[in-house]
Amino acid sequence: MTRIIILAAGNGTRMNSHLPKVLVPLQGRPMIKYLLDSIASAGIDPRPLVVVSPANEEIIRRELADQSVDFVRQEQQLGTGNAVACTKDSLSPEISRVLVLYGDHPFFKTASLVKIAASEPQPLAMMTTELPDFDDWRRNFYHWGRIIRDQSGQIVRIVEFRDASEEEQTVTEVNPAVMCFDKEWLLQHLSSLNNRNNSQEYYLTDLVKIAFSEKLTISSISVEPHEAMGINSLEELKIAEGLLAART
Repeated sequence: MTRIIILAAGNGTRMNSHLPKVLVPLQGRPMIKYLLDSIASAGIDPRPLVVVSPANEEIIRRELADQSVDFVRQEQQLGTGNAVACTKDSLSPEISRVLVLYGDHPFFKTASLVKIAASEPQPLAMMTTELPDFDDWRRNFYHWGRIIRDQSGQIVRIVEFRDASEEEQTVTEVNPAVMCFDKEWLLQHLSSLNNRNNSQEYYLTDLVKIAFSEKLTISSISVEPHEAMGINSLEELKIAEGLLAART
């Protein structure tokens, strides 16, 4: 059984909005609801977990009152690793896989979610996106984490943009932040994360480096950039509005 965790504790300050980021409207509809539609169609988890902050919990609960979701509170904004750790008590024994998504990614297709959830992670599988460059609308991806592979093509780590060297910033394979974990491995290793980085946060992506250090295989599936695009600023929202309008 797979449990889906949707990280939704972020604020909408970079979008000049009083709303939580996941509730910022995309063509008049909160962006998280596009993702919830795809999850419902995928049939992976009938009640995904939505991680919220104390500041945004009430408004998100109210907006998602018509959705089949459960809520978990992240008391402090200490990073994605900490957010997932807050869900430990909601991961019941029958769950074997944990799929982590972000509520500001509205374009993931049902088929892609089904594929990553069925990947039998040993210990983890992840989505990646390969770009030809960071020009035009693809500049949305420039500040994303970079996928670092060894000479054999094996994923060895993800380096966040703030921590990347100039050479690493030229890498055009980026991380959409969708990861599917073996539950037991995940729970055993969350406590290994540290916040020794430029953001002083606990990065969930550091588990990739830990898995590689244990000589474990990190599998991946590739998705098109349009599908993987997240929304973190007004500029990115405008680009997403245009892409969505072109599809309808």
